[in-house]
Amino acid sequence: MRKTTVGLLISLVVIAASAVATPAAGALVWKFDGTQLTGSETVVGAATDSSLAIPGATTECKDFLLNMKITNDPAAKGEITEAPFFECSTSNPACTVESIEAEKLPWLAHAVAIVSGASSGGKYVVIEGIHIGIVYSGALCSLAGSVEVKGSAGGLFNNTTSSLKFDKATFAATGTELKVGSASVEWNAEFLMEAFGAHAGEKLELG
Repeated sequence: MRKTTVGLLISLVVIAASAVATPAAGALVWKFDGTQLTGSETVVGAATDSSLAIPGATTECKDFLLNMKITNDPAAKGEITEAPFFECSTSNPACTVESIEAEKLPWLAHAVAIVSGASSGGKYVVIEGIHIGIVYSGALCSLAGSVEVKGSAGGLFNNTTSSLKFDKATFAATGTELKVGSASVEWNAEFLMEAFGAHAGEKLELG
């Protein structure tokens, strides 16, 4: 009787462990060249000419990088550890960008598959806890001083190009929003994603 009980307990533990390690049906996982990622990998996304449509001074950056550690735990997840901005300016000649910085890192990310509606079939990455601090200057700039952009952002992942695109449509599809105070901020950027660890040179996919 004792051996039977011990054997049953061992079987339950094995089954439970297997359940934890297996993604739920329909869940997305990270892949490289069609093979599911095991362990973790560092990927960097590079966007050119990204913009934050902040009321009063749309802010554009020539380069914006996302450094993200990705895992399948068990479904696709990510942790953004760095997000530097380069060569930023505004559409308002009265406002100058003194500094712009990603704050309160890491930002956590997870993958979402849209299964109904106009965005059905889309594979998205949602970034939570975004916090961007911007300092504007200018005697006639209504935003002069510190401005904080906060919220979440959902981007559409393209397996063909290994790119992650953020715009008004992807925010609507994922129910995400960035804000400055009570005002919504539209973010337009497309990041080309590339691995810099063991999978360097391989194509990143969500599937």
